[in-house]
Amino acid sequence: MAISRGLRNNNPLNIRKSSTKFVGETNGNDVSFKTFKTMAYGYRAAFVILRTYFKKYGCNTVGKIIKRWAPPTENNTTNYIATVSRRSKIPSGRKLSFSMGEMTAIVAAMSYVENGEVADEKAVAQGWDLMNKE
Repeated sequence: MAISRGLRNNNPLNIRKSSTKFVGETNGNDVSFKTFKTMAYGYRAAFVILRTYFKKYGCNTVGKIIKRWAPPTENNTTNYIATVSRRSKIPSGRKLSFSMGEMTAIVAAMSYVENGEVADEKAVAQGWDLMNKE
């Protein structure tokens, strides 16, 4: 079975290449998506982005996060939101507090949508811890 692009790049949420450089980012061979030295650093980058969404853009629900992360012009956003809500057990319109419990559940569910595999909960938690060491 082929490994998904996100897992191959240690980039479980498939963060596109940009001028932003994240801690743990490495030079990979993928022309479109970032590569990280470990999965935990890939999750860390996702949490950093979602923290910006939360603070700067008011993305304080699963629905708002996913609409920004996976816009309908590129994705089946409705299905993405439904899957993340179901897998995280957080209703799509419920206001979030950006807590570890909520955000690790959401990011693990987003990783599932992006890669088709259950996220490694330990790596997700390590990514959260790495983000909070800033």
